[in-house]
Amino acid sequence: MENCIFCKIAKGELPCFKIYEDENFFAFLDINPLNKGHTLVIPKKHYRWVFDVDNEGEYFSVVKKIANNTKKVLETDYIVSFILGEEVSHAHIHLVPRFKGDGHGAGIDFKNVKKLSKKKMEDLAKKLSI
Repeated sequence: MENCIFCKIAKGELPCFKIYEDENFFAFLDINPLNKGHTLVIPKKHYRWVFDVDNEGEYFSVVKKIANNTKKVLETDYIVSFILGEEVSHAHIHLVPRFKGDGHGAGIDFKNVKKLSKKKMEDLAKKLSI
């Protein structure tokens, strides 16, 4: 899609903190993270909704691989995943590592955005790269 920000990121037309790429999928750190390691996993091909993705089994296998790697690298007990899809009109799955005392409580507080420097994001992307 011509004006889709995620399509532009997947094509390398816009910068991002990439952590994963294969023939069909792309993952990068969210620039407004809810916790360090907050990742967006997208199909490279434009789909409006996650449930429109043709190869959904492969998609969720990639999400699982990234979540398990993030859990290991960041030494956290769990990763929260969610699909909203309203803020950007391109299918995407959020992976948010959870940490004791991260300020989210029992759920995710969407106003609790963490401020991370560009350097910290670059370092994190290198650590999390698969």
